[in-house]
Amino acid sequence: MTFKQKIYTYYLQLVQDKIDVFRDMISALTEDSKNDAKGSAGDKHETALSMMHIEQEKLNRKLREVLDQKIILDKIEATAITETIILGSLIKANGIFLYLSVALPKVAIEGINVIALSPQSPLGNKLMGMKVGHSFEINTTKYIIEEVY
Repeated sequence: MTFKQKIYTYYLQLVQDKIDVFRDMISALTEDSKNDAKGSAGDKHETALSMMHIEQEKLNRKLREVLDQKIILDKIEATAITETIILGSLIKANGIFLYLSVALPKVAIEGINVIALSPQSPLGNKLMGMKVGHSFEINTTKYIIEEVY
């Protein structure tokens, strides 16, 4: 497995783990609200159910966001090698490894730090379509593209 494939696999698993956690939390809240409905009555009961419903809506929103991230990751061909930077490219610029996919936390793979960024981010947007040797500037920082994987 190449370095780029390891990064892709790691981020795909990270997103899948988040999906599983949110689904478990939503399921637990649904179960709690069913159990609460059996044994309670009155204003306190209504308030508790309302709070559970609000929390469930928040979790559903977060789940949708993570599912959207997975949809984008699923579009990436981890084995593709291109000269031009596209979604799924691993870029080395200024000695920094950038993975153009979705905005996710920085990770260390094989002891190398990798930053995942979205094509919609200012840096991701600038990178799209560039090639090795191209340079650009963002917020007074000049970037030089050293390698594209």
